[in-house]
Amino acid sequence: MRALVTGAAGFIGSTLTDRLLAQGADVVGIDCFTDYYPRALKETNLAGARQSARFELVEDDLLDTDLAALLDGVTHVFHLAAQAGVRKSWGRDFSVYVSNNIAATQRLLEECAGRPLERFVYASTSSVYGDEAPIPMREDQRLQPLSPYGVSKLAAEHLGHLYFANHGLPFTALRYFTVYGPRQRPDMGFHRFLTAAMAGKPLTRFGDGEQTRDFTYVADAVTATVAAATLGAPGRVYNIGGGSRVTVNQVFEIIGRLVGRAVEIDQQPPQKGDMRDTYADTSRARADLGFVPSVTLEQGLTEEYAWLRTERA
Repeated sequence: MRALVTGAAGFIGSTLTDRLLAQGADVVGIDCFTDYYPRALKETNLAGARQSARFELVEDDLLDTDLAALLDGVTHVFHLAAQAGVRKSWGRDFSVYVSNNIAATQRLLEECAGRPLERFVYASTSSVYGDEAPIPMREDQRLQPLSPYGVSKLAAEHLGHLYFANHGLPFTALRYFTVYGPRQRPDMGFHRFLTAAMAGKPLTRFGDGEQTRDFTYVADAVTATVAAATLGAPGRVYNIGGGSRVTVNQVFEIIGRLVGRAVEIDQQPPQKGDMRDTYADTSRARADLGFVPSVTLEQGLTEEYAWLRTERA
């Protein structure tokens, strides 16, 4: 395998890159190091990959880079590059999501069309579902995102299907459900919660805390992503959930146990665009990809807590 990983310096992208290298693949990573969070954290994410002679990093934007050169000899594309964040996708910032999530994806798909790729794996999100989808969420349900971010990711899914249907591009999409673990972005919930608890500060809770999420440990998400590169059916979409559907209040209880004291809560009103509940029906991924999540929420949070403590030592 010669893999192209877009967003290779990010949370999931760097973890995927390390896994591919460990399995013997050659990896070309591209990342434009947006200022969404500090560059130093992304450089740390890549520290291991940079030690491998089979890893090449291209620092550039997918909207500007020479895609023909980037894709030369590539057998598999893992497209993880995106502008993340539900809450920042409103208002004038939406133009960034259009550029980075939709236009960049279309340009990459266009360049991939007609190439002898074995698979194009696209990282989508549970944010495409919205609140009207029955629980557990199935891939064939009606999609009605609640945030501009969700809309942008769904648009990219649709573009991928267009290139599959019209050009035969072997496009497969994975809808990740709330991925967490070591290297998690600093704006994401578990990172913020654990950091605040370690410092003895209040944890911000939006709403009543009874909203639920299907939390997915990053190693499980990466296992599914690698499997999709060989087993994923072109044209199909797969839910990737960790099977750990719990309330935010239950998460706070686990964090309290990890830090050894009850956490203090900073109560805030619900946020626009936040879904009330998510829970993945992963039967399709289990049947096609052999996907069975192996890390429980408490195990995964323990790993993320240990990583944060090491990072701050």
